[in-house]
Amino acid sequence: MALSDADVQKQIKHMMAFIEQEANEKAEEIDAKAEEEFNIEKGRLVQQQRLKIMEYYEKKEKQVELQKKIQSSNMLNQARLKVLKVREDHVRNVLDEAHKRLGEVTHNSSRYTEVLTTLILQALYQLFETNVVLRVRSQDQGIVEALIPNVASKYKEAVGKDIHLKVDTENYLSSDTTGGVELLAQQGKIKINNTLEARLELISAQLVPQIRTALFGRNVNRKFTD
Repeated sequence: MALSDADVQKQIKHMMAFIEQEANEKAEEIDAKAEEEFNIEKGRLVQQQRLKIMEYYEKKEKQVELQKKIQSSNMLNQARLKVLKVREDHVRNVLDEAHKRLGEVTHNSSRYTEVLTTLILQALYQLFETNVVLRVRSQDQGIVEALIPNVASKYKEAVGKDIHLKVDTENYLSSDTTGGVELLAQQGKIKINNTLEARLELISAQLVPQIRTALFGRNVNRKFTD
């Protein structure tokens, strides 16, 4: 039986409504899926950026902490260097004061004669030469010439060997020299400096650790004292 135009139109409308409903449901499904994927991707990107920001600031914090440690270390080193400089200056002041007092021994003629005798004999034992020239301050020439016989006698008694000593009357020690003597042998090729300044420098080098300990106490961090 053939359908009337009204029935055909009705079926067409029914089919169109069905198709539209299907399309709407499909569109809603696509929208829901797109929204879900968008939220997932957004969450991933936000988390990714969040991790990057956290990593950036962690790196910055480490850099700041490292910079603080470097600054603290530099300040500590500077403080230590200042302390060491003050201590070394103090030690040098002590040695300078000792140098200033060197001349006091020359004011006592008998004591200074003993010192000169000891200084000459010490150098002679090192030289172990037969002919030795003594170089002294011009004001000490008379004292040294007077003690030469005694020195020669003591030297022969100690080593069993004669020695000829002569004061250099053409070349004297510098006027800045506090006292003491220089000994020359082998036509000046061998020289021993036994002036008071030279002896002080030698003793100072040996006694600086003891001077530091006396002034500042023992350094618990120092394993060796030389």
